[in-house]
Amino acid sequence: MSPGTAAAGAEGGRPRTPRQRALATVSALASVYPAACALDQRSPLELLVATILSAQTTDQRVNVTTPALFARMRTAADYASADPAELEELVHATGFFRAKARALIGMGQMLCQNFGGEVPDTMEGLTQLPGVGRKTANVILGVAFGKPGFPVDTHVIRLTNRLGLVRALDPVKIEAEVGRMVPPEEWTGFSLRLILHGREVCRARSPRCQVCVLEAWCPSSLLKGGRPAVPAAEHQAKAGRARASGDVGGSVTVGRVTPTDAAR
Repeated sequence: MSPGTAAAGAEGGRPRTPRQRALATVSALASVYPAACALDQRSPLELLVATILSAQTTDQRVNVTTPALFARMRTAADYASADPAELEELVHATGFFRAKARALIGMGQMLCQNFGGEVPDTMEGLTQLPGVGRKTANVILGVAFGKPGFPVDTHVIRLTNRLGLVRALDPVKIEAEVGRMVPPEEWTGFSLRLILHGREVCRARSPRCQVCVLEAWCPSSLLKGGRPAVPAAEHQAKAGRARASGDVGGSVTVGRVTPTDAAR
């Protein structure tokens, strides 16, 4: 059953359960946004590197930086054997360049030692890499390999809670709960579209409910007297998760230049 068909089965045409709202949201966002990665990349390795660099900067800044980097560093072995000073210079414009250079060198070394120089296509393999947590791993799985992956960043946390799909701030719990409501083939596109919708419309501090395509069934709509999630609590929870997970990678967005969730 397609998301649109399932959502249409809600009583009176309006989705009322979390699953019905999730499926209706999948269909509505797909009619508005593409599901294309905004980071310029041509391979799983380039996407992995770009995602690590996107922490606390913009996709635009990463896309300006990576052409020279990718011309110099073409394989995992190139990163593994890179001179730290040279790599720091190549990624300097993305900020936190020393930490990012260390993560890239460690990533290259582990790829060469454990994976034959290739980016693994499993969650278990990806999360062994320095600077890669579940969020970044899900991006790689979904975008690079076409495998089901539901990246959960701060926008996804905010929107899934505001829409009443979940009542949780833990990304792993949100990933699991949404995964039970939405078909696996929709996971990556749904996440990418939630991120863009969170940036463009369902903003943390000033949601634009009057132009939201989800307003009709959103229990947090300000037009119905709802109360959106408190951004401060969201960011505090996110900071703790980032420290615990070691996930260096920022958000991967669609359509327009967007700050990473680590920077917001």
